[in-house]
Amino acid sequence: MTTTAPAPARADRSDAPRPRRARVPFKSAIVILLAPFAVLFALFYVLPIVFAIGQSLLVVRREGTFGKAELVFGGLAQYALVFQNEAFWASMLRMLAFGVVQVPVMLGLALIFALLLDSPLLKGKRFFRLAFFVPYAVPGVIAAIMWGSLFSPNLSPFTALTKNVDFLGADLVLWSIANVVTWVYVGYNMLIIYSSLLSIPSEIYEAARLDGAGQFRIAWSIKIPLVRPAIVMTAIFSIIGTLQLLAEPQVFRSFSSAVTSTFTPNMTVYATASIPNANLAAAFSVVLAVTTFVLSFGFMKWMQKKGNA
Repeated sequence: MTTTAPAPARADRSDAPRPRRARVPFKSAIVILLAPFAVLFALFYVLPIVFAIGQSLLVVRREGTFGKAELVFGGLAQYALVFQNEAFWASMLRMLAFGVVQVPVMLGLALIFALLLDSPLLKGKRFFRLAFFVPYAVPGVIAAIMWGSLFSPNLSPFTALTKNVDFLGADLVLWSIANVVTWVYVGYNMLIIYSSLLSIPSEIYEAARLDGAGQFRIAWSIKIPLVRPAIVMTAIFSIIGTLQLLAEPQVFRSFSSAVTSTFTPNMTVYATASIPNANLAAAFSVVLAVTTFVLSFGFMKWMQKKGNA
C-alpha cells in the first residue's frame, strides 16, 4: 500500500507581515489640507480687506494750494463723507428695492424648475436641465449687451413693443436690469436646489405615496421643507450679489441715460476711485461690505429662528 505524502502547506499571504505606513497625526493632517485654502484666503481676501480699511483711514493734505500731496491719518473723516453722500445711499436703497423684488422672483423660478426636473412626470429632463442652465454660461457682460439691444427701440427686432414701452427709461430700467440678472442666475440657483432634492432618500417618497399623497402634496410637504437649507443658502448668495451688482448696470449705461455713474453702490465706488480718490472709495467699500455682512447674516439668523419656531 502506497501512501501519498501530504502536500506542503502554502504560506498564507494574509499572515505575511505588511510594511507599516507612516501615519500623519490628525492635527497635522488638518493643517496640511487647509493650508492651500488658508494661504489663498489670506492673500486674496483678508489682506485686501485690511488694506482697504487702512486706506479708508487716510486723507490727502497739502501745504498751500499747490503744495505736495501727502497721505496722513485722518481717523473717520472719510466715513463722515460717506454718510453725507446722498448718491451712495440712494444707490443702496435702489439695490434694496431691487433685491426685495428680484431675489424672491428668481429663487421662486429656480425652485419651480428644480421641482419640475425632480418630478417623475416630466419628460426630456436632460434637455430642460441644460436649457435652464445655459444662460448662466453666458458672461454677464454679454447677457447685458444682448438684452440691452433687445430693449433698445433702435436696435430691437421687437420695435412694436419697445417703441411703446420705454424699458430703458428711468421708471423701468432697474427692472430691465433685474430681468437680465434673473435670466442669468435662475439656472445656477436651480442646480443648487436640484442637487439638494437628489439627496432626499427615495424611501420618504415611497412612504408618502403609500399614504395616498400626490406629486403636488409631496412637493409641498416633503421636498420644499427638506431643501430649505439650500434655498436659504441661495438667498444669502443672492443678497450678496445684489449689493455687489456692477457689470449689468455698467453695460446699460451705453443704452440708457437713466443709469448714472452712481446707479449702484459698486458703481459709486468705481467712479470715486476713478476721480481718483482711492481713500474715499475704500471707505465706500468698507461700508458696503459691512452692510452686506449685516443683511446676509441677519437674514440667516432670522431664517434659523423661524425654522426653530
